[in-house]
Amino acid sequence: MENKKTSAKQIMINYGLLLAFVGIVISLINFSFGNVYKPHWSVQVISTIAIVVLVVLGIKKFKESNEGLLKLGEAIKIGLGITFIAAIISIIYFYLFANFIEPNFLHNIIEVNRQNLIDKMPDVSDEMLTKQAEMTQKYFYVFTFGGIIFFNLFLGFIISLISGLIMKKTDEEITSI
Repeated sequence: MENKKTSAKQIMINYGLLLAFVGIVISLINFSFGNVYKPHWSVQVISTIAIVVLVVLGIKKFKESNEGLLKLGEAIKIGLGITFIAAIISIIYFYLFANFIEPNFLHNIIEVNRQNLIDKMPDVSDEMLTKQAEMTQKYFYVFTFGGIIFFNLFLGFIISLISGLIMKKTDEEITSI
């Protein structure tokens, strides 16, 4: 039976979709427990573990389907592809979540931030609180979406770089053995 070669693109799509699905499930579980505005630290740890596992598995799958060969550049490309696809789907989900599932999300975030600022600085002026609310209202989605893309790509790069360095194997390495 012939070993069917899986393309890097197909692996990026499959594992990116899977990573996005896992992230959405984690988010919905967090929401169902009522922790959406002040999530427990474990939510971020679980999300990060999911990224690590799925990027490594995607790279490993590519290596297996490529007759055991893997270049560092391929590993990085696959890791970034997986995390980019997951980030784009996460942004779409977050937009739908914040506007339809939890339509008061932005207002509630502003209130949580307001209370945090008051807790840290009891003498904060009303003017400062109003400015903070206006800035949050104006730039919330830009920073949130940018943060999602940056965090995913940064983590994807680091994970795929380390994985690629560990798993890389080229034709030259095989012939020299």
